[in-house]
Amino acid sequence: MNKILSYRGLLEHAGQDTILLSTKQGEKGYRIRKFQTITAEPGTSSSELVTQIWSVEQTTISSPTTIDFSNQQLLGIAYNALSANLQGYQNILFGNTIFNQDIYITNVDNLSGGNDSVNYYLELEVIPLNEMEATVATLKDIRNNA
Repeated sequence: MNKILSYRGLLEHAGQDTILLSTKQGEKGYRIRKFQTITAEPGTSSSELVTQIWSVEQTTISSPTTIDFSNQQLLGIAYNALSANLQGYQNILFGNTIFNQDIYITNVDNLSGGNDSVNYYLELEVIPLNEMEATVATLKDIRNNA
């Protein structure tokens, strides 16, 4: 069984966290095993939280009007809605994607006027890579970041 790393944090509305993973040789790959979110103040306010995991740093963090699964930079998403009219949770991970560079987690409260924070929990499986696999993963990350 491969080693599992876990990360947790609190992200403000329109916030971004960096998970530092890159190494000089890129000899460690990672795969997302679990990603869960919950609003920082459950039951006290309405929110529509869209929390996303990216392979590249996001220069602008704003409410998404659409979510595009064909975007190769998107690694996973959690949607957490709580209001008088809407309640739901959906979590989608692209679990077969192996990466060996830093990843970025963003949060936006999509509700009009919303500014709620989110707690997240992330588990990554560590996958040892040989030299060829490390080169392929690094080149794939570079290509997706261009």
